[in-house]
Amino acid sequence: MSGAGSVDGTWRLGVEERGVLAGRWWKWALAAPEDRSPVRDTTGEHAGWGQPDDLWFLAGTYGGRVVRRCVIPSDRRLFFPVLNMQHDRSYSRVPRSLTVAEATASLNGMPLPLQEFSAPFRTGLTQRYAWGVWGGIEPLAPGQYVLEIRGRATNGFWVDTTYHLESKTL
Repeated sequence: MSGAGSVDGTWRLGVEERGVLAGRWWKWALAAPEDRSPVRDTTGEHAGWGQPDDLWFLAGTYGGRVVRRCVIPSDRRLFFPVLNMQHDRSYSRVPRSLTVAEATASLNGMPLPLQEFSAPFRTGLTQRYAWGVWGGIEPLAPGQYVLEIRGRATNGFWVDTTYHLESKTL
């Protein structure tokens, strides 16, 4: 498969950076119209919706199995959740989380490091908390890649997402 072995490396997220990115990811996911939501998308058709100029977000799911195909720019880092959730401060004044039973991600069969963390963020005047197990990938050389994401919480929630990515100079 083209692109195999040409991964520039995993993106090591700093403490401050990861909280900002989780907040940005949630703002992106929450802002999408329901009919174009990358999170609801089961094919990858809406993967490009509302993407920022400095990185590329990959969507999580609302649970279950999904296979998505999409083109990504070869000059941007990727940021994605394995398992994640958010809530506003009126729900709880401390970040809530899931108890993780499994959380893995691999790119072309090579395991990726993941980081679990929570962080505050705002939508308008509303203070929110994000929690998740997240991954980041440095820009991928042009080529074909398969990103496999699997997660399971002890409450029975699970995700099994496969992304067939085509990295291109856009």
